[in-house]
Amino acid sequence: MQNFTYHTPTKVFFGRGTEKEVGRIIKDYGYKKIMLQYGKGSIKKNGLYDVIVSSLNENGIEFVEMGGVEPNPKVSFVREAVKVARAERVELILAVGGGSVLDSSKCTAIGAMNDSDIWDIITGKGKAEKALPVGCVLTISAAGSEMSRSAVLTNTELNMKRGLGSDLNRCKFAICNPELTYTVDKYQTACGIVDIMAHTMERYFTPFEETDLTDRLAEGLLKSVIESGKILMTNPEDYNARANMMWASSLSHNGLTGCFRRDALAVHQLEHALSGEFDHIAHGAGLAVLFPAWGRYVYKSNIPRFAQFARRVWDVTEEDDEKAALLGIEKMAEYFASLGMPTRLSDFGIENVAERLADLCTFGKSRTVESQITLGYDEIKDIFESCY
Repeated sequence: MQNFTYHTPTKVFFGRGTEKEVGRIIKDYGYKKIMLQYGKGSIKKNGLYDVIVSSLNENGIEFVEMGGVEPNPKVSFVREAVKVARAERVELILAVGGGSVLDSSKCTAIGAMNDSDIWDIITGKGKAEKALPVGCVLTISAAGSEMSRSAVLTNTELNMKRGLGSDLNRCKFAICNPELTYTVDKYQTACGIVDIMAHTMERYFTPFEETDLTDRLAEGLLKSVIESGKILMTNPEDYNARANMMWASSLSHNGLTGCFRRDALAVHQLEHALSGEFDHIAHGAGLAVLFPAWGRYVYKSNIPRFAQFARRVWDVTEEDDEKAALLGIEKMAEYFASLGMPTRLSDFGIENVAERLADLCTFGKSRTVESQITLGYDEIKDIFESCY
């Protein structure tokens, strides 16, 4: 086993009614003025906004609002939020929503405390040394951002989507009530299922020494998500299935399933190029197309690994390793399709721009993406081509 560092400082408040305690939780930490970030208004329609505001008021927490975070959150929004956070001297950013709101809030927290522009920090031209604390009330199970060190922003001027991995992005607390995900529609629930699985599979399929315990944790998480996903497609208000999905969202991206191994997230990097260029594509939907295509392209680099995945996760009984490996990839693709996910890039109504996407992913042919094999411009172009 290789050495590793495992760091999960986020305090999780999980279960029914926990969102009502947000004001008390913030007060107990000693913060008096916060920024409340949320999306395009669904929390006002479903009543969550009123619950949050009431709890803040009852506990004497002053707040300023920044609503309107979009899917694939934009750097332009974060720049405005940074100005407000500085002017209002806020002490904490409270994200109420899903991965997009969390990404925006994390980047606001970093941008507000450093001299460099947030996009320069993301692209490595600037430096981040500190950040405001971030807390969240989670409303969708998908990105795992509530416990991860990751944040992603889209620059619409450049059609680029880039990520920032830093322990500065770790939330101080996360409030997770599975009931808040009951109203998430079928398509977005499915996108979340794919994203959760992808976060674990990205870490499962990287070169490393044998680590059976981490394998078993990952495989158990995947099987639980698969079964819970089937339930939610027909019964979206099954509390146990929603709870399993919400907790799996956190564990899939907090580093647990990546202990002893390199954290490459290769398919995520391909998808960032895709949804950075085509902003209407949901992240999970893009992953649903790309992950099976990537698997078919690289599986021969480690056939025993893909065969183990097939047998332990998808219950494949084929004795021949290569046949089993391919069956596992196809069962994954079939499961994504059963959730209503697209199976080809043409399903998004976009033309074949594999060369453009490969160029974006390799930063103009200046880098490679590490995976089961090293993916350069040509390999990435081939994977995108195979998706049409």
